[in-house]
Amino acid sequence: MTLASGTGEFGHLLAGHRVAAGLTQEDLAATAGVSLRALGDMERGRTRGPQRRTVRALAAALGLDGAQSAALEGAAQSGRPRGVRRVPPQGQAVRPVVPPAAPAGAGAEPAARSAPEPAAPPAPDAAAEPAPPGALALPRDLADFTAREQALAELSALTADEHPAHPRVVLISGQPGLGKTAFALHAAHALAPAFPDGQLSIDLGGMAATPLAAREALGQVLRALGVADGAVPAGTEERAGLFRALVRDRRLVLVLDNAADEAQVRPLLPGSGPAVTIVTSRHALPGLEAVHRLRLDVLSPAEASALLARIAGPERVEAAPDAAAELARLCGYLPLALRIAGQRLVARPQQPVAQLACQLAAEENRLDLLETGDLAVRPAFELSYRRLPEQSRLVLRRCALTAGADFTAAVLARYAGLSAARTELVLEQLVDAGLVQPAAPERYRLHDLVRLYAGERLTADETAEAVAEARTRAGSWLLREAAAHGLRFDPDHTAAEGAAAAGADSVPLTEAARWLEEEHPEWLAALYRAQREGRHREVIDTAEAMHWFSDRLVSWDLWGEVFQLSVDAARASGDRQAEAVHVNYLAWTYVTCLHRYRRGIELAGEGLALARDLGDHEQQGWALTYLGTGLRHLQRYQEAGESYQRAAEAFAEVDNRAAMIGRLVTLRGAATCLRHLGRAEEAQDSRRRALARALELVERWSSPLMHLMAAVTAHELGQDRAALKRWPAAEKAYRQALVHYEAIGRPDSMTKTLTELGTALIEQGRADEAREILTEALTDLSADGRRGRSPVQGLSD
Repeated sequence: MTLASGTGEFGHLLAGHRVAAGLTQEDLAATAGVSLRALGDMERGRTRGPQRRTVRALAAALGLDGAQSAALEGAAQSGRPRGVRRVPPQGQAVRPVVPPAAPAGAGAEPAARSAPEPAAPPAPDAAAEPAPPGALALPRDLADFTAREQALAELSALTADEHPAHPRVVLISGQPGLGKTAFALHAAHALAPAFPDGQLSIDLGGMAATPLAAREALGQVLRALGVADGAVPAGTEERAGLFRALVRDRRLVLVLDNAADEAQVRPLLPGSGPAVTIVTSRHALPGLEAVHRLRLDVLSPAEASALLARIAGPERVEAAPDAAAELARLCGYLPLALRIAGQRLVARPQQPVAQLACQLAAEENRLDLLETGDLAVRPAFELSYRRLPEQSRLVLRRCALTAGADFTAAVLARYAGLSAARTELVLEQLVDAGLVQPAAPERYRLHDLVRLYAGERLTADETAEAVAEARTRAGSWLLREAAAHGLRFDPDHTAAEGAAAAGADSVPLTEAARWLEEEHPEWLAALYRAQREGRHREVIDTAEAMHWFSDRLVSWDLWGEVFQLSVDAARASGDRQAEAVHVNYLAWTYVTCLHRYRRGIELAGEGLALARDLGDHEQQGWALTYLGTGLRHLQRYQEAGESYQRAAEAFAEVDNRAAMIGRLVTLRGAATCLRHLGRAEEAQDSRRRALARALELVERWSSPLMHLMAAVTAHELGQDRAALKRWPAAEKAYRQALVHYEAIGRPDSMTKTLTELGTALIEQGRADEAREILTEALTDLSADGRRGRSPVQGLSD
C-alpha cells in the first residue's frame, strides 16, 4: 500500500508532526485515545478519511497550534491526491507537490494549504539544496552489461521474501573499477517489476573531497518521495525518522551509490518493511551492522572476453580470440579497463585487437592507454589514494616493490620500514579501502593495474635513494631468511644452528619448507638483485644453504636460475672452490630438474675438471655421480655404471657425512644400471645392500634427508622386484618407502611410489585396494601441481 490520496497526505503530515514531537506511535495513540492499529493505518494512508473528532484529538495530543491543526484537518477531509504521491516504477520523476505546513519544530512557519510558502530557512550547519523533480530517478541500464549472474541470483534470492523480518540492505564493495555502480543499477532495473513503488538512486559522493552529508542526502530522498520543501524537517534525526515512516510499507528499491562511511549510510536505511537498499562503496564499511555483504571481484577470462565482444562486436573478437584473451589479461579482467579497451576498439574500427594488446603490453604505457573520453583507470585509483593517510600511502607504494603475486605483512614490513604488526594493520585498512585484496590466510595481493599505479606513485612521491635503500634492506633480510631456512635441511647443520641463524628459537622443518616455497619469488628476486649489485658472497652463501632443500622440490625449474647465479658469482669473485661446488649443483639441476641430460653431462665434466685441479675428491665424486646419471637417462648404461664406480672410489677418499651419502647414491645408481642391462637379480642384491646402508643412516642421523634416502632406495628396490614379477615383495618395498616419505611430509616423489604400488596390487588381483591407492596418488597430484613432474628425488639420481 502506498500513499496515493488525500488520506496519504494526511498520513504523511501526521507522521511528520509525531516525529517532530518526539513521540512513538504508542505514545500518541495512548494520549489521543485512539487504537495503535488505527493510528498506524492513518500514517500509512490505509484509512478512508478519519473523523474530525479523531483528528482534533490527535492535534491536541501533538500540541499543534491553530494553523497546524487546520492544515491537518484539511488534509484528512481532502479526497483528492496531494502531498506525497506514489513513486512511479522504473525510476520515473516524481511530480512536484504543494507543500503542507511544516511540522512543529521543523524550522518553518505555518502556511495555508492553498498558498505555498518558501522552504524553511537552512539550518546553520548546512545549506538546503532541494532536489529537482526526477533527480533521483535511476540512470539508464547498460545494454551491454555482462556476467555477474551469481551475484544477481544471490541478490534476487535475498529480495524474494515479500514480508521480510528485517530490512534488506545489500552492501556491494570492492576495489575501484569493478563496476559496482553498474551492477547496482542493473540489479535495480531487474528488480523493478517486483518493486512497483519505485526505484531511486543517489550518489553519496564518497570519493569527493566533501562527501554528501547524510542530512542533505535525506533531504534529496524525501523530496524525491514527494515531500514538499517546507515539510522537510531541519535535523538529520527528524529527516531520518520521516524517511523511515514513509517507506515502511513501500516496495521500493533505493540505490545509495558511492558511500563514504558507515555514519553517512545509517540514517538512510529503512527501519522496517519490504524496501530494498543497495549500497555501493569502495570501502568494506565493516562497522555497518545487519547488512548482506556482496563483494564483487574481477571477471573470469571467459566473462572478460564476452564483455569485450558485447562492446566492440562479437565478430571482431571472434576473429582474433587469442588476441582478445591477451587483451583481457592485460586489462586485469577489471570491468572498467575492459570497457575502456572495448570503447577504444569501437572508436578505431580498423585497429586489430592484437595491435591494442601489443600497445598495452608495455607496462609503462598501460595506464595511459586505459583512458578514453571521460573513462580512465588512473583517476579511479587516484581518488582512493588521495584519501589515504600518509602511512597507508607509503605501504601501498611499497607493495609495488614485492616480487610475488601475493605477499605477507612480514615481507612487506621490510620494504616499508615498519614493524610487521603495524604493516599488517595498515594492510587491513587498505583491504577495507578496496585497494588491497586478501589472497590467503596472512597473505595479500594487489590487482595488476593497482600495482602499476602504486609503482607510478613510488617513482613520483619518493626519492630514488629511499627506494634503493628499501630494496637493499628487504633484499638482505630475505637472503638471510632463505639461507637460515635452507640450512634446516643440511645434514651438517643442527636444528639449533639453523634456528639461531634465523633469529628464532626453533623453525620447524614444515614451516621452513613452507616459507621457502611461498616466498620464493621474493628471495629469488633478491638473489638477482644481489648479483647485479656485486654482492657475490651473499649469492653463493644463499645458494649453498638451500642446496639440500633443493632435493625436496626437484620439479622447480628455478633451481637452474639459483645455481646459475651462484656459479656466476663464484666466477666473478674468483672463488674456484665455490665454482667447482656450484657447477656440480648446476649439473644436478640440468640432469634431475630440467631433464636436459646432454647439457648436464657437459656441466658435470666441467665440475670434474675443476675438482681435479683443486684435488677435491668429494666434488670429483659428485661430478662423476651426475655424469653417470646423465648417461643413464640417455640409456648408456654401461658407461653410466663405470662412472658410478669411479664416483664411489672418489667418495672412499673422504670421511664425512656427505661422502657417506654419495657412496649410497652411487651404489643405487649402479644397481639401476644393472636392472636396465637385464641383470635384475644382481640389481636387487645391490639394492638390498643400499637399503641397509640407508636405514643405518636413518638410525645415526634421523633427519628428513636420511628418511628421503631410505624412501627412494626402498622405492627402487620395489622396481627391481617388479622387474622380476615378484609382486608381493615389490608391494612390501613400496610400502616401506611410503613410511619414510610420510616421515618427511609427503614430498614430490611419493606420488610415483603410490602409482607403482597400485600397479603391484593390480598384478595381484586386488583391484579395490589399487583403486584406493591410485585415488590417493591422484589427490596428491591435484593438491600440488608440482608433484609427479619428476618421478624420483634428486638424491635418487
